[in-house]
Amino acid sequence: MTGGTRLAGEVAVPGAKNSVLKLMAASLLAPGRTTLEAVPDILDVSVMADVLRGLGADTRHDRDEGQVVIDVPDTVESTADADLVRRIRASVAILGPLVARCGEARVALPGGDAIGARALDIHMNGLAKLGAVVDVEAGVLVARSSGRLQGASIWLDFPSVGATENLVMAGVLAKGTTVIDNAAQEPEIADLCALLTAMGARIDGAGTSTLVVDGVEGLRPVVHRTVPDRIVAGTWAIGALMTGGDVMIRHGRAEHLGIVLEKLTAAGASVELGPDGFRVRAEGRPRSIDVVTLPYPGFPTDLLPQVIALEAISEGTSLITENVFDSRFVFCRELHKLGADLRTDGHHVVVRPTPRLVGDSVLASDVRAGAALVLAGLVAEGTTEVRDVHHIDRGYARFVETLTGLGARIRREPSEVAAA
Repeated sequence: MTGGTRLAGEVAVPGAKNSVLKLMAASLLAPGRTTLEAVPDILDVSVMADVLRGLGADTRHDRDEGQVVIDVPDTVESTADADLVRRIRASVAILGPLVARCGEARVALPGGDAIGARALDIHMNGLAKLGAVVDVEAGVLVARSSGRLQGASIWLDFPSVGATENLVMAGVLAKGTTVIDNAAQEPEIADLCALLTAMGARIDGAGTSTLVVDGVEGLRPVVHRTVPDRIVAGTWAIGALMTGGDVMIRHGRAEHLGIVLEKLTAAGASVELGPDGFRVRAEGRPRSIDVVTLPYPGFPTDLLPQVIALEAISEGTSLITENVFDSRFVFCRELHKLGADLRTDGHHVVVRPTPRLVGDSVLASDVRAGAALVLAGLVAEGTTEVRDVHHIDRGYARFVETLTGLGARIRREPSEVAAA
C-alpha cells in the first residue's frame, strides 16, 4: 500500500465475528435447521462450519447472502476434530453445548491468535459446578456428565466472555436454575442470549453482570440476525481519524462503542450519529489520548493495536495500558519498523510523537495487529508491505476491497489470498 490518501465514503458493517462463531456453536443445542443471517465472509466462519460438520451437522455458508444454515441431527458427535479446533480459539464454545446435549465433550485445547494465554480454568470450574467432570487428557479438554447437568450458582473470578458463553449454553438445558455472577456483559453475550431465548431458553439479565438461567427440557431451531461487529466499526472509525478522512459507518452501533467514540472525539474526531450508523470526520493531526483496556463496557482489547497505531501519529505522549491479554504488545516491534516511537513496560506502552511514519515490510501476528499495521501503512510515507495477512481474513470481510472503495491505494498480492 502507498500512504497519503484520506479514507472517505461509506462502509457497511457485517455481523460480529465474536458473536457469530458462538451462535454457530449454540445451534448444536437444537435439532433441526437454524439459520444465521448477517454472517461475515471471514475465514473463521468457514473453519467453524467445518468443526460443526465434523460433529454431524450439515452446515452451509452462503457467502453472497451472508447466511449460514445449520441442520443439526437428533444425535451429534461429542468429539471435535482436533486440527480444526486448534485453528480458532472460538471453537471452545462447542464445549458447553456438547456436554448439555451429549453428556460428554472432547475438544482439543483451542488455538488462534498469538496474543497471550487465555486460561480455560474458568470454563472448567463452571462446568464442574454444573455437575460435569472436567479434565485435560493429552491436550484435549474432556467434560463428562453422568446425567443431565444440574443448575448451580457460579461466580466467575474474571468476567470471561468465553466462559460466560459456555456456561449459559450449558445451563439452558440443565435441570433447575443456574446463576452466573460477574458474567461478561459484551453485546455479543446479549446476542447469544437473544438467540437462545428465541430458541426457547429462559434467561434473565442479558447484558448485565448477573445471568439467571432456568433450564428447559429442549430447544427449537430459529432464524437469527447477528449483531453488527463493533470491532470492525471501531477499526473504520480509527482509520477515518488517522487519515483525516470522512467515513459513514452503516450498521455500526454507537451504543456498543461508547468509550471508544468518546476517546476518538477527545483525539479530534467529529462523530455524528444517524438512524443507521454513525459518521466519523477528522482534519489535521490527532491529539494524544491515554487508553486503558477493560472488559465491556470498558475500552475493548480488540481495538488496542489500532489505537496504538493512532497514537503513533498523534501530537503529544500517550500511555496505553492492556489489562486483558498479556501479549498484545508483540506487534509494537512491527510498528516500530515504520518509525513509531514506542516503549513497552509490562502491560503498559508509552507512545511518543514522531514526525512521520515511513513504509517498510512488517508482519501481522494476529487479526487486530494486522488491521492496525495496515492503518499505519495508509499514513506512512512511501510503500508498506504487510505480510501474513491471512490473519486479517479471520476477522475482516473483503478488507482490501473495502479500503479501496474508501480511496486507499492498496492491493493484495495473489500469494496472500487465503483459501477458505
